Amino acid sequence: MAESPKDLAGSLQRFGLARDRMRAALAKRTGVGSTDLDAMEYLEAEGPLTQRDLGQRLSLTSGAITMLVDRLEHAGWVVRRPHPADRRYTLIELAPQAVEAAPPELDDYHRAIRDLVDSVPTRSRAVIAGFLNQAAAAASQGARDLSSVPRLTTHTSETAMGRSRVRR
Repeated sequence: MAESPKDLAGSLQRFGLARDRMRAALAKRTGVGSTDLDAMEYLEAEGPLTQRDLGQRLSLTSGAITMLVDRLEHAGWVVRRPHPADRRYTLIELAPQAVEAAPPELDDYHRAIRDLVDSVPTRSRAVIAGFLNQAAAAASQGARDLSSVPRLTTHTSETAMGRSRVRR
C-alpha cells in the first residue's frame, strides 16, 4: 500500500521524535548533556573535526565550543590531537572510552537499525538514501535559516506556533 506524501512526512516526523526520546534517555543514562551528546554524535558520524568545525555544526560560539570540548576531554569522552596538515589546528576525536562505555541498549538500537537497513531491497536503497539525504539537507537549511533571524518574542512565538492567545 502506497502512503500519501502526508503519511510519509508523518512517518519521518515520528521517527525523529522517537529518536529524540532515545537520545534524551541516552543523555540521562550517561550523564551527558544533549549538546555534548550531539558533539559526540557528529564526531562518530564524521570522524575527527577541528574545534571550529564542530562549533559550527552545533551552532556554538567559540567560547561555548571551547568549554564543551574541555568538559568532554576532562570526562574522557574526547581527545585532542594535532592536525596532521596544519599545525595551527587541533582535531577533536572520540576517545576509545566513548565507544567502550556505550550502554548495551545503544548497541541494541544500532543492531536493530542495521537489521532494518539489511532488510531493505537493494533496488530501493538508492531511493531511500536520496530521500533521507534530501530530508537532512532540508533540516540543515532550516537550521541555517532559523539561525540567521532574530529570536522571537513570547507573543510572536505563540502566533508562529499557531496560537493566537497572548499571555497576560
